[in-house]
Amino acid sequence: MAAERPYWETTALAEMTPDQWEALCDGCARCCLHKLQDQESGQVFLTMVACRLLDRQTCRCTDYGRRSEKVPACLVLSMETLARADWLPETCAYRLISEGKDLYWWHPLVSGSANTVHEAGVSIRGRVVPESDVAHSDLEERCVTWPYSARDHGPDAE
Repeated sequence: MAAERPYWETTALAEMTPDQWEALCDGCARCCLHKLQDQESGQVFLTMVACRLLDRQTCRCTDYGRRSEKVPACLVLSMETLARADWLPETCAYRLISEGKDLYWWHPLVSGSANTVHEAGVSIRGRVVPESDVAHSDLEERCVTWPYSARDHGPDAE
């Protein structure tokens, strides 16, 4: 008898329950980094500066339910906002599934462990500073080339 396929392979993003949708987050916290956008090219650059609500050890929001109230610029990911969030990392589960791709070996839904995203070096754990430590005018100096792309942490990088 064939094993049942996991929900993220059989259910469209738009048809997922709220719990299924939330479980897709791998906990990398890359979406919680401050970003800068070049006004001419539209290119988005990540910084090593984390949102003030981010617990930099667990890579989780300390007030997830009220994050958009406390941080108005916070992206509350939904089907509507996903289409506009083209800066999401290549490894983001929401992006992968919307592009018809598989989740990586380190994703907690695949590995069964919330720690594999950190063990694989995909998360921001240990690499960022809180926004309280950086003046807004200094954000440009804090741009980073990591987190890595899918090529660095893809299916064959295990």
